[in-house]
Amino acid sequence: MLARIFRKRGGKIEGESPFWISFADLMSALMVLFLVVMAVTLVAVTQSIDSATRATIERSAAISKIMAMIADDPKSAGVGVDQQNFRIDLGKDVRFDSGSYTISEPAGQFLRSYIPVLLKARDTPEGQRWIRSIVVEGFTDEDGSYLYNLQLSLDRSRAVVCSLFQSTSFEDALSSEQLRKVQELFLVGGYSFNSIKKDKAESRRVEFKVDFWGLDEKQSVNSDVLKGKEFGKC
Repeated sequence: MLARIFRKRGGKIEGESPFWISFADLMSALMVLFLVVMAVTLVAVTQSIDSATRATIERSAAISKIMAMIADDPKSAGVGVDQQNFRIDLGKDVRFDSGSYTISEPAGQFLRSYIPVLLKARDTPEGQRWIRSIVVEGFTDEDGSYLYNLQLSLDRSRAVVCSLFQSTSFEDALSSEQLRKVQELFLVGGYSFNSIKKDKAESRRVEFKVDFWGLDEKQSVNSDVLKGKEFGKC
């Protein structure tokens, strides 16, 4: 009598079983990959933010140092230096008669003696890096029309710059090198009566506005256009 042989279905040798990644294991792997990518991205973004913040802080510190240097100069004793808004009110030393843009001789002497303060600040490493220009801004009182005062304010700004180039035998005369720096650095503008003060005499004034480069701005390459250019006469 023959004996029956039974084979158990589904039985496989353990070594021959294929390896399958379960769905849970796959999701865990994807989660780990996602966390790694997020961590790397977060580090990169954080470093970028830190770099931008650091650059902003360094720029602000440099500008504060420049304005403090101007304000602390002994020649700024009678001048109003607004370190927050980068403005320099020349004070009562440079005032104009009503309807006039004539610079008095004492005012001219004061300007020629004060400009080296600004040029010195410009020549510092911080000034070389951040000062873009110095704008001479003229102002008027409210008498007269808007356009009349706009022209008058421009004439006053121009008169200030012209006084720097006057040929004079006084000891306060600027050197040729200093005048070249003025030529490269100084601009003029006018405000008409858009920024009047309570006192008309105080309104008829001139201010310097120190203009700084922004973080994302590239300094223009020095051009040879002004090299050897005659100063001219007013």
